[in-house]
This record gives sequence, structure tokens and C-alpha cells, in this order.
Amino acid sequence: MIARPGAGPLRRLAVLRHAKSAWPDGVPDHERPLAPRGRRDAPAAGRALADADCLPDLALCSTAVRARRTWELAAAEWGTPPPVRHDARLYAADVPELLEAVRGVPAEVGTLLLVGHNPGLEELVLTLAGDGLGDALDAVRVKFPTSAIAILAWHGADWTALGPRTALLTDMMVPRGKKPGGGKTGKEHPGPR
Repeated sequence: MIARPGAGPLRRLAVLRHAKSAWPDGVPDHERPLAPRGRRDAPAAGRALADADCLPDLALCSTAVRARRTWELAAAEWGTPPPVRHDARLYAADVPELLEAVRGVPAEVGTLLLVGHNPGLEELVLTLAGDGLGDALDAVRVKFPTSAIAILAWHGADWTALGPRTALLTDMMVPRGKKPGGGKTGKEHPGPR
């Protein structure tokens, strides 16, 4: 990505879909906990963000239990986690609601982590990405599974300048934790988002 003169500093938005959740009987959707696989995958997401040198200055996280727990387990992998704002608007949010939350981030934040839900997160990434490196954009179009991370880069004086097709999708990854005994987890099965 080539910066235009006066376009502002490089900014990054890391979009993390919550880890795999459980579906216990009688538990409202907002209160669903992480499944065992989710509890393994969330720390792997934290390690993947560190390995990608994409630790956030601030995190915006849905208030849903599965998103909050994903954040806690991912951030526990870092020496000093950044501040987090739990935002009720991010639960079941669509693209305009997600953009409203992101555009309210202070200008001094260079890297932002957004922890939430599908289909909103997948649609946000596809809306913001004007292009992608390698096959990252195609990978998001195929599937944005639980624990998936998309990293978008763009230049802007502040977060209000972020809009459709203004960012470059630099990476898309799906970190997975190891099952007890050292085996890798299986492929994700289609199901509720």
C-alpha cells in the first residue's frame, strides 16, 4: 500500500471473531460460554497477533460472554494487555454499527483490535478491503470461522476516515490451539455463527 501525501499515519485494524462457543440448554445467546475448543483457540489467537507484530493500542469487545472470554484469553498471552472497551453495540452488529464504533476511537490509537461476531465482522472486512495481499481476501470470502483474524492497514489522520474500500487486507489467519495430548483440532464444522 502506497500512502498518499497528507493521508495520515499507517493504522491497523485487527478483526477477531470470538472463539468457538458452546450451546448449553436454557442459556441466552448473549451468555453462551466458550466451548473447550474455544478455550484452546483464544490463546492461540493472542499468540498469532503477537507473532504478526499486531498488538493493539486499544481493544473494542462485544459484551457477549464468548467475546469477552476470547478477549481475556487472547490478551493473557501478552506482557501488558492494552485497555479494552466492552461495547454493547458490537453484539449482533451490522457494518454501519461496527463502523460507528470504530470511527469513535481516539486518533492516538494506531492499532485497534475489534472482537465480535459474524456475519457482521466478515461483512465489515469485505466492505473495508479495497484489495488484499496474496489470497487473504479470497479466504475471507470463503469463510471467516471462529477465532479468525483479519488485519487491515490504511492511512488516515484519524479513525473517522476509515470507509469502504479504503484499507488493504494484509493478513487473514485462523489460529488453532492444540487438543490435550498434543493433537491439532479438527476442521471447523458448519453451524450457527
